Amino acid sequence: MKTIANNAISIIKFAIFFFSGIFPAHIACANNLSVPIGTSSISADSEVTIQLVKRYQHYNAHPKDPADYYDQSINSPKSVHILDTKKKFYVNSLEGSTTSVYSLENFKLMKVITHDFNAANQNLFAQNSNLNFSFKTKTNQLNYFTGKPVESCFSHNGKYLWIPYYRRSYDHNAVDPSAVCIIDTDTDSIIRVMTIASLPKMIACSPDNNTIAVTHWGDNTVTLIDISSGKPEKFTYLDNIVIDHRLSLNYAANAKIDRDHNCGNCLRGTVFTPDSKYIFVGKMGGNGIAVLDVVNRKYLGTVTGMKTNMRHLVIKNSELYISINKTGFVQKTALKDFIDHFSAKSKEEPYTKWESAYVGLGARTITLDRTGKYLIAAVNNESKVVVVRTSDMKVIAECCADSYPVGMDISADGQWLIVTAQGKGGGKGGGNSVMVYKVNYKK
Repeated sequence: MKTIANNAISIIKFAIFFFSGIFPAHIACANNLSVPIGTSSISADSEVTIQLVKRYQHYNAHPKDPADYYDQSINSPKSVHILDTKKKFYVNSLEGSTTSVYSLENFKLMKVITHDFNAANQNLFAQNSNLNFSFKTKTNQLNYFTGKPVESCFSHNGKYLWIPYYRRSYDHNAVDPSAVCIIDTDTDSIIRVMTIASLPKMIACSPDNNTIAVTHWGDNTVTLIDISSGKPEKFTYLDNIVIDHRLSLNYAANAKIDRDHNCGNCLRGTVFTPDSKYIFVGKMGGNGIAVLDVVNRKYLGTVTGMKTNMRHLVIKNSELYISINKTGFVQKTALKDFIDHFSAKSKEEPYTKWESAYVGLGARTITLDRTGKYLIAAVNNESKVVVVRTSDMKVIAECCADSYPVGMDISADGQWLIVTAQGKGGGKGGGNSVMVYKVNYKK
């Protein structure tokens, strides 16, 4: 009955929008709320519809709907990544310092991976793992900490899952080197931890499975790791490439620094080109896309011309897509045109061949279905999920979400869209949930 009622509400809302002649209008979704299971999208037509069918949350211990699971492992969920080949998905809880593993078949919690390092697991750190890294906060037991997992990526056809830590638990201002763990997805166990630079957020694997790139929000650098051997014990550092200039991080020992804002270029979105030759890194706190040459391990420069405050980058079907956080746009351009631009003498000139769609304030993570026909955006400030048709960059569907959605991924068959709502104020301002949407396409 609840689903029928929600569908009826959606129909009424759509009728209001349609007959007022202003569709596609952007629906208003309230913050500080939990949307009911069964909530459906409002669409311009039935080309694509999405419906909330399941949820894992940590704000209601006694949900009435059997598809609404109370899950104490969910604590500020930052990102989600689906491993289609093994029919499961991984959710990184930043403040919970855990990675929750769920089945994509029966949607049950399979395992909770904890990111705690102490005397019992120091074997995970290679000998001299902190060599050539300078620590300010501590002088001993550097690898005794709890890690705060942020984003993640798969390598070697999903054999390994890489998760960088926002900071080590003892490093409150994120000024020390952090770390990245490697998880064997057969056992869902951490098998190695590598030291990296300050405050990493984004991570990406090259299509040829030779290189991992870890982008550091905290000091304007990108670390490259050689993974060509396919053997975790042989993975080695290649270089730490500076974008423009490296931040000194010489803050007073007792200072309380907001590192979400004191971050220089605030490097975020990171993607390899399909030929694995270049890495594009978005300057969320600056302006433009930094371009790195992988072979020569060199920063080539920055391309401007897109809207500022870029958050996420995706390449699909020879198109480059980006999300713009503050002003709420998604943009696309032909990958070849973009590469030709920075390869030519005119690379210092703004690149302007962008097509744009407004999705709502706070456009965060974006993902595309297998065909590349549809882009989906998590709209943080307006607590909704938005579907854009990429052929003409038109919004064709919107659905309300639990407050402050931030991360998302879509299954390879396009059937399941999983969205994390991180929340604000320690979960008191909404969020702390992982939503599972069913995606339906017009036949």
